[in-house]
Amino acid sequence: LKLIMIYLIVSESVSKFLEQISLFCGTVRHTGMNAAVRAVTRMGIYVGAQVYLIYEGYQGLVDGGDNIKVANWQSVSNIIQLGGTVIGSARCKAFTTREGRLAAAFNLVKKGITNLCVCGGDGSLTGANIFRNEWNGLLEELVSKGRITDAVAKQHSHLNIVGLVGSIDNDFCGTDMTIGADSALHRIMEIVDSIMTTAQSHQRAFVLELMGRHCGYLALVSALASGADWLFIPEAPPLEGWEDRMCARLSSVRLTEQRLNQLNIIIMAEGAIDRNGDPISSTYVKDLVSKRLGYDTRVTVLGHVQRGGTPSAFDRILSSKLGVEAVVALMEASPDTPACVIGLSGNHAVRLPLMECVEMTKLVQTAMNEKRFDEAIKLRGGIQSKTNTKKHTSTFPQSNFSLAILNVGAPAAGMNAAVRSAVRRAIGHGHKVYGVHDGFQGLANGEVFEMEWHRVAGWTGQGGSLLGTKRTLPSNNMEKIVETITKFNISALLVIGGFEGYTGVLQLFEARSQYDELCIPMCVIPATISNNVPGTDFTMGADTAVNSAMAGCDKIKQSASGTKRRVFVVETMGGYCGYLATSTGIATGADAAYIFEDPFNIHDLKTNVEHLSEKMKKDIQRGLVLRNEKCHENYTTDFIHRLYSAEGKGIFDCRVNVLGHLQQGGTPSPFDRNFGTKMGMRAIEWITTKLTENDRQGKTRRVFANGPDTACVLGLKRKVISFTPVAELKAVTDFEHRMPKVQWWANLRPMLKMLAKYQTSFCDYVPGEMEHVTRRSISIDSGF
Repeated sequence: LKLIMIYLIVSESVSKFLEQISLFCGTVRHTGMNAAVRAVTRMGIYVGAQVYLIYEGYQGLVDGGDNIKVANWQSVSNIIQLGGTVIGSARCKAFTTREGRLAAAFNLVKKGITNLCVCGGDGSLTGANIFRNEWNGLLEELVSKGRITDAVAKQHSHLNIVGLVGSIDNDFCGTDMTIGADSALHRIMEIVDSIMTTAQSHQRAFVLELMGRHCGYLALVSALASGADWLFIPEAPPLEGWEDRMCARLSSVRLTEQRLNQLNIIIMAEGAIDRNGDPISSTYVKDLVSKRLGYDTRVTVLGHVQRGGTPSAFDRILSSKLGVEAVVALMEASPDTPACVIGLSGNHAVRLPLMECVEMTKLVQTAMNEKRFDEAIKLRGGIQSKTNTKKHTSTFPQSNFSLAILNVGAPAAGMNAAVRSAVRRAIGHGHKVYGVHDGFQGLANGEVFEMEWHRVAGWTGQGGSLLGTKRTLPSNNMEKIVETITKFNISALLVIGGFEGYTGVLQLFEARSQYDELCIPMCVIPATISNNVPGTDFTMGADTAVNSAMAGCDKIKQSASGTKRRVFVVETMGGYCGYLATSTGIATGADAAYIFEDPFNIHDLKTNVEHLSEKMKKDIQRGLVLRNEKCHENYTTDFIHRLYSAEGKGIFDCRVNVLGHLQQGGTPSPFDRNFGTKMGMRAIEWITTKLTENDRQGKTRRVFANGPDTACVLGLKRKVISFTPVAELKAVTDFEHRMPKVQWWANLRPMLKMLAKYQTSFCDYVPGEMEHVTRRSISIDSGF
C-alpha cells in the first residue's frame, strides 16, 4: 500500500460529543497536511473529544506505544504554514498483512478508538476500508488469543471511517481538488516562470517533465497557466505523426509571435505515452526538437520539489474545511453509516461514498490500460474542455464582426491571462479585436487599437493590467462611448473588471432605450481582489490577493520568533467585502477577523481581547488579528491596536501592519491564470453565439441585441460556469456597499471562530451533504 494519510480516531465512550480522536500521516508528505492535522485536532477538542496524534503513519499504528500520544490545543499551534506533516509518515509493509492489521486493531482498542479519518490516495483509503471490513474478525481473533475480553470487543464492535484525499496529482474521482495539488502548481509555476526568463535570454526551447505517472492534471493546468506550446499527458496520447505536427507548431510559434527573444516551452507528465501505450520520454522530445529544428533545447525534470514548500492559501483553506467536516461526519456516524470521503464540490465540503470514489478512480486506469483514452478523459471530469482550450488556437475562419476588450476598476491578477485568451480565441473565430486603454474612459476618448495574435504573447503570467484600467463609469461619457462604438463598428464588448465593470455594463444596458448602438452583446468577466461582484462565487485576482496577504502575515508572525508574547493587528483590503480578510484569516490561523458583514461592538472586542489574553497566559506566543479596511466606521485599525495594547498590557504587546496594495501586486497564482484563460475562452464563445443569433446580415454586419440575456456577468457558481443577465443581478446587489446582498463564504465564519477556540454556536456550522459519485456527477465542469 502507498500511504498518504492522516487518521482521526474517535471512541464511543462517554457521549456522542465526548469522544477520543487520533491522527497520523502515511508515507508521502503532501503540502497542506498540517492544516488538516490542525483542523481535525482543534475541531475534535472543540466538540469535547480527547485527541491523539499517531506518529509515523500506519507504522505508528502497528507499533503503538509512544507513537500514539494525546494532543492538546497547543500541539498544533503555528503549524498551518509548514509543508509536509509535523507528525511524520512512513511506509509500512506490516499493515498489508493480517498480522499487522491485527496489531493495529489491538493498539486502537487499548486506547478505546473505533473511528478513523484517513487522508491519502485511493490505495490508502482502500486499505482503511479493508481494515474496517475485517474489524469484527480481528476483534474475534484478539478475543480467541486472550488479548482482549468479550466485553471490550463488544464495546468496540464497529469501526467508522472518514477519508480526506491527499494527492498532488488531483487524480481521485468525486472531489474537485485534492490536498496538495494547488501547492504543487504554485511550485511548478515558480519554476516555469524562472525557466521562461532564461529561455528568452538564450532563445532556447525547454522540455519540462512534471510528476503525474497516471494523471496529467499538473501538466495540463501548468500548460494553460504558462501558455506552453505543446503538452503531453497520459490520458490524451498524441495521434500518429505527432512529431511532425509538434515541430511545425514550435516553428510557427516563433514566426507568428515575432518575439525578439524567441523561446518554446514543452510541458509533459512523467507518464506521457503514445497511442500504442509506449512511453514518450523528455529526452526523446528534446533530441527530436534539437535535430529537426536545430533549437538549443534543454530538459528540466522538476521531481520532488513539487511536493515541498509552503502550502498555498487554497490548500490551507481546503484542508481546514475538509478536516472540520471530517470530525462532524464522525460525530454523526452510526454502525450503519458507510465509509465516506470528504471532498470538495465547487466551494462546499461534501460527503462521498468511499468505495464509489475508489471504484470510479480505478476505472480511469482500466480505460487507459485498454487504450480507451476518450473514456479515460470523460472519467477525469472537466479535462476534455481544458484540452480543447489548447486545441482551439489553430483555426482562423473569417467574420466581419469586431469586438472591443477593456479592463475596468482596480488592477487584478489574471486580467492579462483573460485578455490573451479572449484575443486569441476571437481571432480564431475570425473576429477583429480591439483593445481599449484605460477602461470606459479610454473608450470614450477613442483610445482604441487593433490587437493581433503576437501582441498578447507572454501575457498569461504577468500581473496588473497591461491594457490599463480606470474606475470611471460610462454614465458621464455615454455619448462619447456611443460615438466610439459607431466609429469602429464595434459589435460586442468584453469588460474584464470588478464592481465598476459590472455597474458600467448595467448602465450601458439601461441606456439601450436611448442608444441603439448599445444594443450589442456585452459580457463581464469579474476580476477584482475583493471578490465582491454579484453573479459569481469567485473573481479573478482574489486567489492571488489571498496568497499575497497570507504570505505577508506569515512573515509578520515569523518576525516575532524568539520575542516575548506579541499580537499583530493587520489591515486587509476588500472595501466593505470581508472575503479577503476571512480567507486570509483561515489560511493563517488568525485569532479573529473583523469584517463588515459580521457586525461587532465594543463588548465583542473586549471579549476577544480577554480570550486572547487567556491564550497568551499559556503556551501561545503570538496572536494575529485581521481587520477588513471598512469593517466599521468607528472601530478603526488604530483603535483596535490601541485597545489590544491597553487591555493586554503586562501579558502581550501589540503591533499594527497595513498590507495595502501589495495585495494587488505580484504574479498571478496558478488558479487565476487558469481561471482567466478559461473565462476568456468562454466569454468569446458566448459573444460569438450572440453575434450570430442577432446578426441582421447587412453589408456592415450590424448587430441588434437588446434582450436582457445579451448583457451578462460570466461567473463560476459552485462548480458550474454560467451567464447571468446584469438586469437580474441588480435585485441582489447592495450598491451602497458594492457587494452582493448574500455571500456564500459567510458559512466559513463559524469554522474560523471554532478553530480559534471561540465559544461560537455549533448550530451556525452548515454540515456537508452526502453526494453519490457517478459518471454524470464527475462530468460537470468545475471551472478550475
